[in-house]
Amino acid sequence: MIDNHSRPHPETSAAEPVRILIESSEYWLRNHGDLAMLDVTIARLRQRWPEAQIGVLTDVPHLLRSYYPAAQGITSSNTNPWADPSAFDDVVASLGPQIVGPVALGWARFRGWFPRKTRGARRRLTRLTRHHLLSDQTAESSASDSAVAAQRPIRPGTAAAIDGASLVLALGGGYLTDSDYTQAHRVLNLLEYACDRGVPTAMVGQGLGPLNDPVLQRRAAEVLPRVGFFALRESLRGPAILQRAGVSNSRVLVTGDDAIELAYADDVAPIGSDIGVCLRDANYAPVSQRARDTVRRVVRAAAAEYESTLVPLIVAEYRSQDRRSTLPIVRDSTAWVAPLPRYTSRKRIVERVSRCRVLVTGAYHLAVFALARGIPVIALSSTEYYDDKFRGLEDMFGGGLTLLHLDDPALESKFTNALHQAWQQPDNVRESCREAAREQIRLSREAFEHVYALIEPARSEPR
Repeated sequence: MIDNHSRPHPETSAAEPVRILIESSEYWLRNHGDLAMLDVTIARLRQRWPEAQIGVLTDVPHLLRSYYPAAQGITSSNTNPWADPSAFDDVVASLGPQIVGPVALGWARFRGWFPRKTRGARRRLTRLTRHHLLSDQTAESSASDSAVAAQRPIRPGTAAAIDGASLVLALGGGYLTDSDYTQAHRVLNLLEYACDRGVPTAMVGQGLGPLNDPVLQRRAAEVLPRVGFFALRESLRGPAILQRAGVSNSRVLVTGDDAIELAYADDVAPIGSDIGVCLRDANYAPVSQRARDTVRRVVRAAAAEYESTLVPLIVAEYRSQDRRSTLPIVRDSTAWVAPLPRYTSRKRIVERVSRCRVLVTGAYHLAVFALARGIPVIALSSTEYYDDKFRGLEDMFGGGLTLLHLDDPALESKFTNALHQAWQQPDNVRESCREAAREQIRLSREAFEHVYALIEPARSEPR
């Protein structure tokens, strides 16, 4: 357990400012899916409390400021996290992410290079030692790493930000899962610290699991029942995980993904003619060379048959993740367009998606954008983690998504058939997806009313 040196959180009066601390899970601001949820959240908070201070935990505060001039980036080393923005911060906000991004990320990489190399060498040495000492290295290593993450202390800047906050809000993401135990423990530790100090907490837009790591399960059972409110983006796995952790059903609402509101449009756009493509290849979503070749052949053949343009859609920009795996699929085909620049807006990505007739994706949030517009999705998965993401999304929309496994021996024929069927998807399925999007937006807004209520009654009570 973490020694949090608990102390009561100071009372908040109506005269004191609202301060919302956001844990967005994406400290480098390089994933447009996570940023889409942040877009919606900051807009909602600003609409509710126009004068509130909105702080976002990040490793690149100037990039955060350039994306969101109405918010402030808070790092783990901040000595005065809630200080008013400086004149320099205002200049950064005016420059925009295209200018600020490369400089901010370059500096962050340089600043963190030596500590990161040291930590990496230490981990490699520890695992090498375990290889010779442990009979079951994989299981023991995972459990030990998870236990170390659970003991990691709250950094001073983060602690100071929590101490001065009116509310700690953990945004959606797939980080409460075995495959991301370091981030999962970081969020659980942060929430526990806030709860110990009487700071209200909430988690919204959450996609939970798989969650089988015993240390992580134990930490979840210790922390999650203390969180004030939960909004889940799916109903197939998340509610059961919270129930197992001891969370009361009265504090849980299944809403769908908050980013749906960013993508949805009331006007019914004409059916597009492009084929959107994103192949996610990462250590948590591996793709074999055979699967890459199959995806390349099938989407190019479909584009030629339908005289369609291939559109690469990039979500994860960290280390050019989606660019490295997606551009070879479409580059030099008969008709394709160049990808959007690295520091683009989520609105521009949604605009590209809206021109598609079919979306092929291994990235979850692109599927969210497409289904919110009534565009059929062919989802590509190689892990249980992504199976859960896409099945939960399909369940929330009641269809419109076909899940394919990249290790399926019959991938080529199934993929070809799925593309043809998606191309011919009837209008009633498209409208059904749009209706599901409207309902999820309603539920998501309702969930935020529960979040607001965590602090508003306390602020209106007389002393």
